[in-house]
Amino acid sequence: MDPMSLLAANECLPPRPRSETAAKPASAPPGRIAYAAAHVVADPRGENAPGAPAAVDWDTTLAFRHHLWSLGLGVADAMDTAQRGMGLDWAATRELITRSGAEARAVGGRLACGVGTDQLTAPDASLPQILAAYEEQLAVVEAAGAQPILMASRALAAAARGPEDYLAVYGKLIGQSAQPVILHWLGEMFDPALAGYWGSADLDQATATVLALIGEHPDRIDGIKVSLLDADREVALRRALPEGVRLYTGDDFNYPQLIRGDELGYSHALLGIFDPIAPVAAAALRALDAGDLGRYDALMAPTLPLARHLFAAPTFHYKTGIVFLAWLAGHQDHFTMVAGAQSGRSVPHLIELFRLAGPAGILPDAELAAHRMGRFRAVAGVGS
Repeated sequence: MDPMSLLAANECLPPRPRSETAAKPASAPPGRIAYAAAHVVADPRGENAPGAPAAVDWDTTLAFRHHLWSLGLGVADAMDTAQRGMGLDWAATRELITRSGAEARAVGGRLACGVGTDQLTAPDASLPQILAAYEEQLAVVEAAGAQPILMASRALAAAARGPEDYLAVYGKLIGQSAQPVILHWLGEMFDPALAGYWGSADLDQATATVLALIGEHPDRIDGIKVSLLDADREVALRRALPEGVRLYTGDDFNYPQLIRGDELGYSHALLGIFDPIAPVAAAALRALDAGDLGRYDALMAPTLPLARHLFAAPTFHYKTGIVFLAWLAGHQDHFTMVAGAQSGRSVPHLIELFRLAGPAGILPDAELAAHRMGRFRAVAGVGS
């Protein structure tokens, strides 16, 4: 029975543990490199109000990372999905990176972590201060044994006078890193403070700057994550990259076709949507590597309406839906977020998310999901 039918039939069902029915692969799919950008689980007993230091449930947060690794996916941690810049302060981020690094080493899991500048508090930080902030976080990520992802910086977007400032800051960071880095291009739909990143609001000019940076350091850049929600632009950039530099799609609207690729290549993945759809995505990637394009398409297609609703404008509030789905799926026992971000989406938005989750095949225990949805609707005052 699907979750929507169970919602009507089982409103009084008591909660029960999530059932694990699918066998989990021990190794990653061999073709595409795929990272799930993972969310953090708040401590429901913590203060977690807007502006308060983040109180994190570390056991449940780390258990979710083990869930992703057990499926053969990599974990992209301390990214915007983990509420960087939206409630996860630098002290909690530093602890997250350190803890995730230890867990990754223990199981041999692939881990990449965000390197940013969000410990800066002054609104007018200088370029040397921005570089120093990046360097501090780079040291933390490297100490954790994770691959660095040089995140887009609000401070740099505010301070840079033009492309030359981006090239100077990133060039120094790339030269200092102990291993090849992943660049990070996050569009303003994900964070309005990043408008005009790379020194221009013209995306063609911004792309030229990115390609110039990569062209100067092709052996020191593993790849670039692109989250512009523009499939044609991503494909054009992918085809322009030097040999050996990967394009990691961050396009949560068009990921199935971008990962599938064409006769000239394909994108790897570093996606927030892979947090809730991890089991389906892992199975689809295995089918793709086996050459079974029909199964890949059949698995991925039902996830796309879910993703497009989850990441609908205002896109930066997608984290609320990610955590809501994690609660429905049984990965955590509550729908509470750091900074009170559970209020970031409307009740109708979340109800529609539940409706789309069933066809996408991402709720392993339909009865549990239906029971929790019934409780949520009752508290929200919308009944069944």
